Amino acid sequence: MFYLIFFIATFLLAWLCSSAVRELAWRLKILDFPDVARKKHTAPIPLLGGVGIFAALSIALYAGRARILSGELEASHWIGVLIGSLILVIGGIIDDKKKLSPMIQFAFPLLAALSVIVGGVGIDKITNPMGGFIYFSALASAAFSLLWLLGMMYTTKLLDGVDGLVSSVGAVGGIVIFLFTMTTRWFQPDIAFAALMLSAACLGFLILNWPPAKIFLGEAGALLIGFALGVLSIISGGKIAIALLIMGIPILDVAWTIIRRLAAGKNPFKSADREHLHFKLLDAGFGPRKTVFLFCAVSLLFGLSALFLQSRGKIFTLAALGALMAVVIIAFQWLDRRAKLS
Repeated sequence: MFYLIFFIATFLLAWLCSSAVRELAWRLKILDFPDVARKKHTAPIPLLGGVGIFAALSIALYAGRARILSGELEASHWIGVLIGSLILVIGGIIDDKKKLSPMIQFAFPLLAALSVIVGGVGIDKITNPMGGFIYFSALASAAFSLLWLLGMMYTTKLLDGVDGLVSSVGAVGGIVIFLFTMTTRWFQPDIAFAALMLSAACLGFLILNWPPAKIFLGEAGALLIGFALGVLSIISGGKIAIALLIMGIPILDVAWTIIRRLAAGKNPFKSADREHLHFKLLDAGFGPRKTVFLFCAVSLLFGLSALFLQSRGKIFTLAALGALMAVVIIAFQWLDRRAKLS
């Protein structure tokens, strides 16, 4: 009952905050204009959606602070996460308004990740598929945590190309982590509460972000959801495999994008195109809603599989996910070549 009441309250709060932020974005003229060919909306859409998610999630976590401080995490850990989130929000607002260069944009997720590490959050160990654990030194833990958080943030940033996609995947990720941390073996009610509030905030925002969107996540929201999922996977005890299963397709899509752009002699973080998987699905006639459902179904299916698998099983499932992505890439490349020849 406790979780249900907080979930509903956070859901409604996120909807109200997002509605208020939408009006604010209109007044401040912080809008996404359809000024390039890869954008499909025909009229300006307000940005700053991430501010609404941040506001609702922060209020919910503060109201439930007794629960999130009931586990092994201390207030300093959560403060580091809060400061990191605030850095992303401030940077996102500035970028949505001023259109910062990629180098300056990168400073904000970097500072956000460092804030979490300075706050004492890090990956001390991961499960060894062959048995036991792999332990990290303090330096290795900081480096791994930094790269992990940056990777998760840029995955959701690059995934944000279809109405409702990132917020839906974020909601699914939060629910899977909630279910995992409520199991008897991994019982962590503090992490479960935070994960469920993330899902509620994403779903409340999704009311206005569902295709056709009335507000976009903006830079802050696209980074914030990846940041939150990355942090949750760390503080739940280094459950990196679970996050990889939830975000497997988007992560592999980002990896393929980087490889493809480097092979073409382009900066993978400066250039933009419609070669992402979600754009390919749109161009193939799936439409925004079917594309969102497909991504969420894959994330939910592979994420839930982690509830029933041991470490080796998760490795095999990740391999299967990689094979699935490879088949999809090959299929779309074949279709592209066929279309050019016809």
